[in-house]
Amino acid sequence: MGKEVGHMTYETTADQYSAVRLKNQLCFPLYACAKEVVRLYRKPLDKLGLTYTQYIVMMVFWEHGGMTEKELGTIVHLDSGTLTPLLKRLEKQGLVTRTRPPDSENRLYISLTEQGKQLEEKALSVPAQVAGCIRLPQEDMVSLKTLLDKMMAAMEETP
Repeated sequence: MGKEVGHMTYETTADQYSAVRLKNQLCFPLYACAKEVVRLYRKPLDKLGLTYTQYIVMMVFWEHGGMTEKELGTIVHLDSGTLTPLLKRLEKQGLVTRTRPPDSENRLYISLTEQGKQLEEKALSVPAQVAGCIRLPQEDMVSLKTLLDKMMAAMEETP
């Protein structure tokens, strides 16, 4: 039987410190799984010349087209300190262009180059390659994605 604290149920033991036991944490399996999933992406993304974070950014551009660095940061939950060097590397690879509109030197607009657009075709096989390495039934993966989306939305609503 477990003890409920907030929204989490902790294993009840004689140990008054059960709330700080690794086996009772939500954060650890999320962290460990995220790390392993990113590792699974490494091989197919190496063939595209992308890191996992660059791949995430490219997927946003493939779906939405060009946008400001600030808009991109909001979508991918990254600050400009992380995005700026990443975008510079993508520009150096010829996948994006970064321009500052004449009316606003503070804004940076990023758009895909033709080479960046063509990379989407080569990336089509990546999700299936990674999914093939995760031994979960499709319905479990869909349920997990739904739960993680709910969790993210709940955290974004929290002040």
